[in-house]
Amino acid sequence: MSSPQFIFEKLREGKYDRLRVERGGQTEEVACPKVGGIPHDMVHFAVENVMGRSGFMRRVAEGEKAAFRMAPGVESDQMERLVEVMQADANGGFPPPADLIDMYRVTCEARGVAPYPVSETDILAIRAEMARLDRLWRETPAGGSLTLSFDTP
Repeated sequence: MSSPQFIFEKLREGKYDRLRVERGGQTEEVACPKVGGIPHDMVHFAVENVMGRSGFMRRVAEGEKAAFRMAPGVESDQMERLVEVMQADANGGFPPPADLIDMYRVTCEARGVAPYPVSETDILAIRAEMARLDRLWRETPAGGSLTLSFDTP
C-alpha cells in the first residue's frame, strides 16, 4: 500500500489553511491553523518525518481518522509535546537545542508524558526539515497546494 498524500492548501483568506489527506481512494479534510510560517499540521509532518515516530500525521497515514482529539498513546503523546516545543521554537527565536530539550522535558512532565530521548542532533534535524518546508510553503502561491508524503524526501 502506498503512503497517503498530505496536500496542504494555502487558502487566500481566513485563519486556516487546509490539509487534504488522500489514502485508499478517499479524501479527508482538516482545517490547519495559520500560526505564522508553516501550518501547524505541517509542523507535525516535519517532526514525524525526522523522528520516524507515530504522532498525528503517521496515525492518519496508518488509517486513523484525522480528528482534533485522538485516543491517547505514549508515542503519539510524546510527538505531540515535541510538536508544541518545535512550534514555540519557530516562533521564539531558536534558543540553543539543549534549552529546547529542557523545555520538551518540562512540557512532558506537565502533561504526565514520559519524554522520548530527544537529542540535540534531532532538534537540529527537525529545524532543518521545518526550514525546508517553510521555503516550499513560501514558494506556494495563495490558492496553491504543497503535496507531502512520508515516502519522499
